[in-house]
Amino acid sequence: MDLSLLFPLLILLLFIPIFLSGRRQRRQMAETQALQQSLENGDVVVTTSGLRGTVIDASYEDTVDLEIADGVVTTWLRAAIREKVTHHDPVEEPTVIDAPPAPVAPADPTPDASPSLDKAPSLEKDDSANGSSRN
Repeated sequence: MDLSLLFPLLILLLFIPIFLSGRRQRRQMAETQALQQSLENGDVVVTTSGLRGTVIDASYEDTVDLEIADGVVTTWLRAAIREKVTHHDPVEEPTVIDAPPAPVAPADPTPDASPSLDKAPSLEKDDSANGSSRN
C-alpha cells in the first residue's frame, strides 16, 4: 500500500467520530431548547440541580416560576430546566397468594438485662498529634 494514502485515510478515520458526535450534541441542544421554550403553567419539571417543581408562571422570556412546596415559589432561568416529568398511572402492588405465615420470634427470657457499659471506650480528649493513645 502506498504511504501517501495512509496519512489522509488516518485523518479521515479520526474526524468521522468527531463529526458524528458534534451532530448528536447539536441535536440534543436543540431538543433541550425546544423543551425549555414549550413550558406551560402546570408542567412538572426537574432542574439541572435535581429540584422538582411545578411551573406556576412561564410568561417571561428567560425565567420561569416554580412552586417547589405548598406556597413556596422560586424563580429559575429557563436554561436550568432539564426535563419535564410525565405522569404515569400508579402501578398496583402485587398481592401474594397462599403465603406462609411469618414466624414469630420468641420473647426474650431476660427482659431486664441491659448491655454492660463497663468496657466503653474513653471519651477523654487526647492531645497527641496522630490520635494514638499515650498509655
